[in-house]
Amino acid sequence: MRVIKTLGTDALAKVYIAENDEGKRIEFVESINPGTPLNEKWILIISTLYGCPTRCIFCDAGGFYKGKLSYEDLLFQIEHPVLKRFPDKFVDVQKFKIQFARMGEPTFNMEVLRLIDNFDRHFKAPGFMPSISTMAPFGRDEFFDELIRVKNKHYHGRFQMQFSIHTTNDEQLKKFIPFPRLPYSKMAEFGDKFFEKGDRKIALNFALSSESELDAAKLIPYFNPEKFMIKITPMNPTLRRNQHNLSSYEFDGRETEIVRSLQSCGYDVVVSVNDFEENAIGSNCGQFVTRMEHNEFEEASKTRDFYTYA
Repeated sequence: MRVIKTLGTDALAKVYIAENDEGKRIEFVESINPGTPLNEKWILIISTLYGCPTRCIFCDAGGFYKGKLSYEDLLFQIEHPVLKRFPDKFVDVQKFKIQFARMGEPTFNMEVLRLIDNFDRHFKAPGFMPSISTMAPFGRDEFFDELIRVKNKHYHGRFQMQFSIHTTNDEQLKKFIPFPRLPYSKMAEFGDKFFEKGDRKIALNFALSSESELDAAKLIPYFNPEKFMIKITPMNPTLRRNQHNLSSYEFDGRETEIVRSLQSCGYDVVVSVNDFEENAIGSNCGQFVTRMEHNEFEEASKTRDFYTYA
């Protein structure tokens, strides 16, 4: 595995494009929060698959799939930025978060959990916080069971778990994510097994399009606010989103009504809107940069707003 291109800036975010000996490409990202010193928070976002088989219509990683990354290729994406900033592999950062969420559904690759389980064999990082974001595909019980074991062994109180839900409307969901996934009841069952006192709440993530439904009444029968919280973001300006004629929810104050309805049910709610410069870099959604370099979706990109690729 080798890095063939780097985009972005050390002051905000960098996108790395890497290629293996077979010519398969991935992307991974490092970012910081503007105004937050590096020794307080540093985030890596790494790929787990070559493409993704779930074909989510708003994600540029969807639409092709060329297999799972090896343990070594997962590790490479961490070592490359770490060695640049911390050559002795002592990551002296209070919150060193690695999101296994750049490209690919992580539950399809058991090597993700093997790496998290053996992380301290490779790095000294007392602030390490793993982050798994999943659309909860059907049939991945082995991964979810092992995830609970690894979390309880190493990361009690410092594991960030997220289910990507995006809409509470079943028909919209089938359109957005045309892949078999767990029902709410099974996600909630996992939450009961995963969450222990002192753990971080499991996030239910909604990347909202202009047509998305977010109905608290459909969540509260399943997701206990003592164990689950809500994260709301815009739908990223990807090429596949444009191809499918989706537009992002406009965060112009109207979302306060949604937030209040969720809070009235007892949920903690976080609204997170992307930095415009990150959109320009293309660091918010996996495989965008590679698709741009291949001139994919050229006609769609002429008709709608999208990442500017700078």
